Amino acid sequence: MENWNYFNYFTEIEEHFWKKRGAHLLVSPLDWAIMEAWLKAGVPLEAALKGIDRAFESYARSRRGAGRPMKSLAYCTDAVLEAAEESQEAAAGSQAAGARAEKKDAFSREEVRAYLQRNVETLKKAAERVAAEQPALAAVLGEVGNSLSGAMVLLDAPGRVDLEDLERRLTVLDEKVQAALVSGASEELMLRLRREMDSQLAAYRRKMKAEQLGVVERQYLQKRLLEEYRVPRLSLFYLN
Repeated sequence: MENWNYFNYFTEIEEHFWKKRGAHLLVSPLDWAIMEAWLKAGVPLEAALKGIDRAFESYARSRRGAGRPMKSLAYCTDAVLEAAEESQEAAAGSQAAGARAEKKDAFSREEVRAYLQRNVETLKKAAERVAAEQPALAAVLGEVGNSLSGAMVLLDAPGRVDLEDLERRLTVLDEKVQAALVSGASEELMLRLRREMDSQLAAYRRKMKAEQLGVVERQYLQKRLLEEYRVPRLSLFYLN
């Protein structure tokens, strides 16, 4: 992770969108999927905010924007990705500074330990709920919980905590959980989530490129599966 400011990624985008829209609304699962897709694509926070500004300007000039507020971040996707490309080109055109100031840890040991422990307990409860009907899934959730408990040993090591290495471990465990949920979910559940996703995306499919759409769909289904099984995200990006 190049910049620990990304821990504020979702909050900053969410609040910026609210301010531009002029209304404080709950962010939908689709909007969260879009933000996660931007994050995974490496879109800098500054580029995301700049793209949202441009999208609102374009929306206000369009007939669609006459008296109707923008409903979703999906409308901002193209503008955000364009701003991200501009940001990359600008970075490529200048040399990085030779010496970087030493980064401060984003969180204390106590905050990270409490976060990991909460997730261990949540995983244990989730495993207990599905143990009778889905023992294979329960076993995976239990294993991931044990691995998470083991990762807390890193917090006892002397010296500065290597949060980047801890994040790599958490990413591996996150991916293991996601694979288990997709494999364990019933056809009925997946069909319901896909119908729900298609309904929310219907108005925006023509505005998104196939590659963008594929990423958003994957993120949406992942998020909704986690909600259905009440399983937490493990990455430090979700600590706040």
